[in-house]
Amino acid sequence: MTYRLATDTRNKATDAVVDDIDSGAGAGTIQIHVGAQPGSVGGTYGTLLGTLTFSDPAFGASATGTATASAITSDTNADASGTAGSFHIRDSDTNTHSDGTCGQGSGDLSFDNNVIVAGGTIAISSMTITTPIP
Repeated sequence: MTYRLATDTRNKATDAVVDDIDSGAGAGTIQIHVGAQPGSVGGTYGTLLGTLTFSDPAFGASATGTATASAITSDTNADASGTAGSFHIRDSDTNTHSDGTCGQGSGDLSFDNNVIVAGGTIAISSMTITTPIP
């Protein structure tokens, strides 16, 4: 037998995960870094390339286990130059929520060009978070 989640349960799980980004008084952020994802969430990340800000609330309600982000404000003045390799999401109280890999056409967060130039713009046009079907 295979363990499965009902759609309603997947939606509740996804909503709980994305609602946690809204913890605190303001909007959460996503920080883009040079280098690999650390061994644990909240570990040591590489050089900060830039910080983008989620809307508040960050995501809409889940449908079939997937929540879609509301508008994400671009960072129009990147902090440093480098190749984006990882990211982490923080709530407005700067608690680390989650992290992942990023790349050009690959990773958990895919950029059309993951080479960032200091002073340039970092943009995310869309983002979803999905609770997988086990």
